[in-house]
Amino acid sequence: MPVASLGLLADTATAIQRFVSVFVGVYVLLIFATIILSWFRPPAALLPVVRFLDETTGPYLRIFRRVIPPLGPLDLSPIVGIFTLFILERVVNALVGGIL
Repeated sequence: MPVASLGLLADTATAIQRFVSVFVGVYVLLIFATIILSWFRPPAALLPVVRFLDETTGPYLRIFRRVIPPLGPLDLSPIVGIFTLFILERVVNALVGGIL
């Protein structure tokens, strides 16, 4: 394989790894925002933000809420969801890095 092709493959793998890392980082921030906004009743001006966060993170967190029952007022699904995202990020980045 020509050297230029290997360089292009390495650049593509790096770009994919960065994309996955940034995506996971942003999604974790969205989950944290969802957690923080769930602690109090937001003003009417923030309702579109709350709706966006629920539509964005809700389907993912519901996967874990089906499996993990809440412990009284404590919902552990965001913690498990974030932990799972970090594991998936490492796995995907390792697989993409293994292409080289």
